[in-house]
Amino acid sequence: MRTAIFGGTFDPIHNAHLVVAREAADKFSLDRVLFIPAANPPLKEAGASYEDRYRMVELACAADQRFVPSRLEEGKEKSYSIYTIERVKAMDGEVFFIIGADAFAEIRSWYRWKDVVQAVAFIVVTRPGHDYTCPDGARVHRLETVALPVSSSEIRQALRRGVTPPELPESVANYIFDRGLYSACRK
Repeated sequence: MRTAIFGGTFDPIHNAHLVVAREAADKFSLDRVLFIPAANPPLKEAGASYEDRYRMVELACAADQRFVPSRLEEGKEKSYSIYTIERVKAMDGEVFFIIGADAFAEIRSWYRWKDVVQAVAFIVVTRPGHDYTCPDGARVHRLETVALPVSSSEIRQALRRGVTPPELPESVANYIFDRGLYSACRK
């Protein structure tokens, strides 16, 4: 089985995440893409609770049978990628790691980054203006995707203004408004 890990805060998950996952699954013949919300990301704070972010991922993943929401990073410990990779590798099969070029450029700052580099093949999503160098031994596949200039912070700002951003799947937007996440209110 060919599995890709797609992690992040998903605060909120949006259509660009889904497009990237779909294109990666198609291009690299992935059997499944695990969408793994970080419960306690080491580098940033999430605006919505883990449970709300996980539920939004569940709703968004309904769009493609290859998309699988995962609770692998649930809990109180920091959501370090190496721990998630080790858990997924224990399930058997070939493991890929979907990552944006901007994040991959910072890979050497990650916890146990050398172990991360040796453990997976990366699918690096290219982004204009984000160059990177590959660490020695890294297995990197480039994913030249449609430029989707989507910002989660801009989505949250629009929601606070009562605007439904077109970048959100309808089910996710409805969930956000129903729960009042990000201080969202419909106009």
